[in-house]
Amino acid sequence: MKFSHLQHRISQRIITMVIATSMGLTLTGCVETPSMLEQVKSQGELVIVTRNGPTTYYEGPFGATGPEYDLANLFAEHLGVTLRVKTATRLNEIIPMVAEREAHFAAAGLTITDERRKRIRFSSAYQTISQQVVYRASDTRPKSLHDITDDSIEVIAGSSHAAHLHKISREYPALKWSETNEISSDELLSKVWHKERRYAIADSNNVQMNQRFYPELRVAFDLTGPQQLAWAFPLGDDHSLYLEAQQFLKMVKKNGQLDQIMERHYGHIQDFDYVGTRTFMRHINKRLPRYIDYFHEASAQNNIDWHLLAAVGYQESHWNARAVSPTGVRGIMMLTRATAADMGYTNRVKPRNSIMGGGRYLAQLIKRLPKRIQNPDRTWFALAAYNIGMGHLHDARIITQTRGGNPDKWIDVKENLPLLMQKRWYKNTKYGYARGNEALQYVENIRSYYDILVWRTENGKIEQPLKVTQTQHVQHSIFERGLTVVPAVM
Repeated sequence: MKFSHLQHRISQRIITMVIATSMGLTLTGCVETPSMLEQVKSQGELVIVTRNGPTTYYEGPFGATGPEYDLANLFAEHLGVTLRVKTATRLNEIIPMVAEREAHFAAAGLTITDERRKRIRFSSAYQTISQQVVYRASDTRPKSLHDITDDSIEVIAGSSHAAHLHKISREYPALKWSETNEISSDELLSKVWHKERRYAIADSNNVQMNQRFYPELRVAFDLTGPQQLAWAFPLGDDHSLYLEAQQFLKMVKKNGQLDQIMERHYGHIQDFDYVGTRTFMRHINKRLPRYIDYFHEASAQNNIDWHLLAAVGYQESHWNARAVSPTGVRGIMMLTRATAADMGYTNRVKPRNSIMGGGRYLAQLIKRLPKRIQNPDRTWFALAAYNIGMGHLHDARIITQTRGGNPDKWIDVKENLPLLMQKRWYKNTKYGYARGNEALQYVENIRSYYDILVWRTENGKIEQPLKVTQTQHVQHSIFERGLTVVPAVM
């Protein structure tokens, strides 16, 4: 009996140990792996894959920028982490990089398609575009794909454009095209402009961007109806980061931050002016070299990008030192006699005096604005004040606030500037009537001229002064980010 009792106790202990061990293993197995969102936050880094280009991501004069970059960077700030960017050499590398989790998601201007949905999960859309067939103005305009019977049309391999051509090829049996992996969409448009290709297909936003640089580019017709761009996430059971991105996109659409990003990059390129752009290109080559040293000098003294000062000078006078307006302002920067004197110059017609005085005046306007206004809005406001005066700008900001807009954001104020011409609005302002629509166009023109000047400089198409001091590289950035919404006017 004793032996039996001892055997029973031993058996109980063994069973207890087995149960304890099993429970330990079970508890260990129940330790959950951190979600993707938790991993991103704990690692302090959000990794995206994108492609280089003006509609996605590029290194501008003052650092990384681009619509896709700015939106992804805002998401990283929302998560409290830093953004790390990977760039794909080829478009058809992006989706595999996402699928293989080499990045958390793609922010690369990808069009939502059914075929792509099989490999990745798309976020809600944040931009609408269409596919366009592009040709050069000197060539005959094709009215449809029936007019394109040789292989003179080129598209990027792996793009939604190539996929669409494959999809509709049965409807156009004579249609031929070539696909390339070696160049970007921007380079493809450049080939059309240089007559190396007759036609290309590109997204409408990319065509708009590039028409400023290649003014002979024309849109023959839209190949598709509206299509949507979205971020691309990997498939799988972990939806945490994806769902957070969905909430973020919903938020930025509602609070206006998405509109601010789009306005920053696209707001000034809606109205393409072929004749004006061609004239500007010609004047860059023939007139700008006479004054570029002065723009650099004014840049160094006032900490303002010389491209911006040159753009103001072109908008004011087309870089004509003898220019005189109907109101009596003169010179390249079109200074009044009183303003020139305040800036320390008696001879306002002399090119150097005009440029130096204009640079100093613009710097003062920038400084006079409330400190909470961030760039690039701060610069756009200063330019508007250069045109219509700080008082009228202040009136426009008050009207903006009265109508429920943000008086510290150019995207809101520019919609209200034309109201300074309407009696029902200007009768209640301090400074009265002003040609607000002209101020709006003034700023948007300068933004376009600025972009073209920067692009030509980066591509070696503007000869720089031989002596540019080190201080001239310390310039006022019009691309500093600041998206905080502050509702007060002053």
